This record gives sequence, C-alpha cells and structure tokens, in this order.
Amino acid sequence: MLDLIIVGAGPTGLNCAIAARKNNLNYLIIEKGVLVNSIFNFPANMTFFSTSQKLEIGDIPFISHTDKPTRREALEYYRRIVESYELNIHYREKVENVIKQEDATFTVSTSVDSYQCRNVIVTTGYYDLPKLLNIPGEDLPKVKHYYDEAHPYIGQNIVVVGGANSACDVALETWQKGADVTMVVREAELYQRVKYWILPNIENRIKEGSIKAYFNSELTKIEEDKVTIQTPDHEVVLDNDYVLAMTGYMPDFTFLEKIGVAFQEDEYKTPVFNPDTLESSVEGLYLAGVILGGYHTSKLFIENTREHGDTIVNDILNHVNA
Repeated sequence: MLDLIIVGAGPTGLNCAIAARKNNLNYLIIEKGVLVNSIFNFPANMTFFSTSQKLEIGDIPFISHTDKPTRREALEYYRRIVESYELNIHYREKVENVIKQEDATFTVSTSVDSYQCRNVIVTTGYYDLPKLLNIPGEDLPKVKHYYDEAHPYIGQNIVVVGGANSACDVALETWQKGADVTMVVREAELYQRVKYWILPNIENRIKEGSIKAYFNSELTKIEEDKVTIQTPDHEVVLDNDYVLAMTGYMPDFTFLEKIGVAFQEDEYKTPVFNPDTLESSVEGLYLAGVILGGYHTSKLFIENTREHGDTIVNDILNHVNA
C-alpha cells in the first residue's frame, strides 16, 4: 500500500514527490508521457518568460546561459532534479481512473496496472487538450494545435490563429524562415502582455505589412488548399497550406469529473478545493499546480505553485499524526 500516488511528472508533480521523499512517504509518480511532458512538447526554440530562478524546485539551482532559460535547458534541469532525488516515476503509463474505496483508500487504475494508495495528488496541468476552433476542416492534417519548429513551413502559406504569446512567437519565427504569414485575431489588437521583447517586433512586422493580420476576425472554414476568414467588413478567402491554431489549452475536466472532483459555479470552471490544504471535494484526493485555476490558465505558473507539494504533504502528515 502506497502512501501517495502523484498523477503527472511535470515540475509540480516532481515538487510533490520531493516533499514526499523528504518526509519518508512511500510514493509513486505516474506519467502518461515523458518527464515534464508539457515542456517537452513546447516549441523547440522556445524561451521562457520566467527567469531560471523562478523555475527552480527542490532547492537545486537552475543555471542558464541567459536570464531567460530555453526549453532545452529546462529539460536538462528537471532531468537532473529526478536524478539527484532518485524520484520514483513510471513513464508512458496513463492513469485512467481513481476510485475511492469504502476503507477510504484509493484504487488507481492505469493503462498498465492497478495500485492501492492512501492519498492521491493530481498535477496534470492543461497543455494536453487544445481549445478547438470547432469549424469545418479543423480535422485536416494541415491543421496544427501544437507548434514545434519553423522548418516545415518554409515557402508555405501559413495562417496563425490567435494573438497571445504562442501565436506571436509562431508568426514571427515562421515569417523569419520564409513563410507567408497571416494572423487571424479575434480581438481588436494583440494581447498586450505578450513577452516584452516580442510585442514591438510583431507589431512592427504587421504595421509594415510583412505579416498580414485580420483583427476582430475569425477563421470560419478550412479546406485542403484555402481558408475562409470572416472579418468585420466581409469574408476573405486565402490560399493556404497550413493552419497553426495557437488558441490555448485547457485542463482535462472530463478526467477530473470522472474521479469525483466537484467544480465551483464560476466562469472558469474552477475545481472545489480547500485553499489551506489543496484537498479537493474528495477527501484524500489533492489538486496541485495550474489545474487549480480551471479555464483561467494564465493565473498559475511554476513560480507561484512551488509550495503546493509542501502544503499537501504537510496536510497528509497532519492526518497521519491526528
């Protein structure tokens, strides 16, 4: 019988495991993909907005070449965290259900096995489920909700959907590598909190016409060789090779509902949890990291959730000692 199962091996999950290890709890992390799976799936050349110091966990310094670390540096840093603490992780094993038993323990069923434990922490983040456009043609192979690198788009007609950080990064990088880029932005302007070193650049490229942009507009149809855009004045049809839909991501609400987590009646679908202990509506089942914000995915980050592991483990120990 395990004291604790942690669902997800992102930075928050690792931090929870470190807290458990320091307090001699018998724990296991179960990760459906690879270590820090979300960061691994970030664009290859991505630079974090946060400083390396704010991404540190486990009292181990994160040294990067510049103030803003890269994806590659982060992957190496978190690998060293796992190695230093000898964390117990099962990779490529998906948690499919968490069932609370009559004796107050949990059965955690995965794609590989079944486990018994006394407590569960869900730290699944939000990067796995893109917010869909829900328009005709979105299922075509040329539509991408995740971006890796610019090389495949050299010489191609690209439509980038969105006006926040990811969309601006993608538009600039693909344009710099020779793509013909058009942005489709639902709002009247780009998100004004885009990375400060990116925003002036993308605004100037749009102003000079190097990158075309339709504001107050929506993509309404995607076809094999073209797209349709509804602007405030008229409908526009463009030749198109790829659609890069940088529309954001959301937590796996279906999984949370399945395991019994209740939600507040607010616009963000915020999970019900005790702010002092991070225990969900299910006793013994805790939530940690960005999923606590529901749809409000810009509310919580690595730097302001680093204490979640200590908070939860302290509550578990309080129950044990009660």
